[in-house]
Amino acid sequence: MVFSTPVFLFYFLVLTLLVYYLVPRKLRNVVILLSSLCFYYWGERIYVLIMFLSTAIDFTHGLLVERFKAKGNDKAARRTVAMSILFNLALLFFFKYWDFIAGSLQSMGLSFMPVLGIHLPIGISFYTFQTMSYTVDVYRGDARAQRSILNFGTFVTLFPQLIAGPIIKYKDLGDQIDQRTTSCDKFASGVEIFTIGMAKKVLIANNVGMLWEAYKATALTDLTVAGAWLGVIAFTFQIYFDFSGYSDMAIGLGRMLGFEFLPNFNYPYISKSITEFWRRWHISLSTWFREYLYIPLGGNRCSKRRWMFNLFVVWAATGIWHGASWNFLLWGLFFWVLLLIEKFFLLEKLEKAPAVVSHIYTLFLVVVSWAIFAIEDFGHLGGYLKVMFGLGGVPLTNGAFGYYLRSYLPVLVVAGLASTPMGARLYQKLPQWAAKALGLLFILAGLILCTAYLVDGTYNPFLYFRF
Repeated sequence: MVFSTPVFLFYFLVLTLLVYYLVPRKLRNVVILLSSLCFYYWGERIYVLIMFLSTAIDFTHGLLVERFKAKGNDKAARRTVAMSILFNLALLFFFKYWDFIAGSLQSMGLSFMPVLGIHLPIGISFYTFQTMSYTVDVYRGDARAQRSILNFGTFVTLFPQLIAGPIIKYKDLGDQIDQRTTSCDKFASGVEIFTIGMAKKVLIANNVGMLWEAYKATALTDLTVAGAWLGVIAFTFQIYFDFSGYSDMAIGLGRMLGFEFLPNFNYPYISKSITEFWRRWHISLSTWFREYLYIPLGGNRCSKRRWMFNLFVVWAATGIWHGASWNFLLWGLFFWVLLLIEKFFLLEKLEKAPAVVSHIYTLFLVVVSWAIFAIEDFGHLGGYLKVMFGLGGVPLTNGAFGYYLRSYLPVLVVAGLASTPMGARLYQKLPQWAAKALGLLFILAGLILCTAYLVDGTYNPFLYFRF
C-alpha cells in the first residue's frame, strides 16, 4: 500500500508543513485541502472523486437544512437531513457491503446480486461518518452551516486523520477550521505526540504483529493451548498499539497544524469491566454511535425491551462497521451480550470485587473478543477457539511456544507496561527541566529507531486502513 511508504510520507509531511507555515494564514486551509487531496490521490487515484462528491453533497445539504430551519420548515429540514444520511449510507453500502452480501446470497443459491469485485476505498468508513454527522449537527443547532466549500472540504479531507480516524465531528472542529492558533510550544508538543504514536506503531505493533501472523498461519493441528493464547495476546497488543499509535500520530500532526483533536484511547486495557473498556477504546466511534444512533433510537429512556433492542442495533452496527464479514457482526453481538449481562446484574458485583478480579475478568473477555475479530473464516475461528480452551485433547505447550515466548518476551513486556499509565505518571512527577530533557531525548531516539525499523523492515500494515 502506497500510504505505508515511509519515504513518501516523510517528504509529504515535511513539504506540507513547510508550505503551510510559509503562506499567509488565509491560505493555510488551501494548503491543507490540496495536500490532503494529493495524499489521497497518491494512494487511491480515481476514488478521490468519491470524496469530491461526498463533500459537494453534504455541503449543499447543510446549507439547505439551515435555510429550511430559519424559515421554520422543520419537515423540509428533516427530509434534507434524511437525504444526506441516505446518500452516505448508500455510498458506504455499495463500496463496503455489496460484494459481501452478493457473495453470501450466491452461497445460498441466490444470484440476483452480482459480485462486482469492488475495491474498498481507504478511509471511507471514517469520512462518510464525519460528513453524515455534519447535517445532523446543523439540524440540531450544534453547529452553523459552513459557508465556504473550501473550508468544508478541508474538514472532510483533513489528511492527518483522513484514512484511519479518529472520527471528527464537525461541531467539535468547525470553529478551528475557520480560525485556529499556532505556536512553537504547540508545534513541539505535536511532534512529541506524533513520535509517541509512531513508536507505538513501528516499535511495538509491528513486532508483536509478526508473532500473531506466525500463529495465525499455523495449522490448527500444530497449535497448542499456550501457543493459541500467546498468538491472540500478541494481536491484542498489535491492534491497540497500531490504532492508538495512528490516532496519536493524527492528533500530533493536527496540533502541528493548529488543530486540537479529542483523544481516541484512554488506556483501555486497565479497565475493570467491559462497560469501562468501551469508554476507553476507540472513543470517537463509541461517541459517534451514542450521539447519532443510540440516543435517536431512544437510548435507555424507554421500556427495557426497547432498550435492549437499541443496544442490539448499536452493537450490530459497531460490528459490521469494522468490516464486511460475519465475524465482525459476531464480535459486535458478543459485546452486546456482555454489556447486557453487566448492566442487568454483574456490573454492581464487579465494582465491589477486588480490583485484580475485575481486571482479569475484563482482560480475559477482551482477549477472547480479539480472537473473534481477527479470524474471518468461521471454520478456522471455531478451531482456534477450541484450541484456546483445550477442547479435543490439544497439548498444553510445545517447543515452538517456548521459542516464540523467548524471542518475543521483551517486546511483550514493553507492550504490557506501555498499555498502562505508569510511564506517563512517572514522567509527570519529574522536575520541569528533567521532563523537557527526557522528552527531547525520547523524540530523538524514537525518530532514529523508527526510521531504522522502517528502512529495514517489510512488515508495516495499518490494520484500520481497511475499515
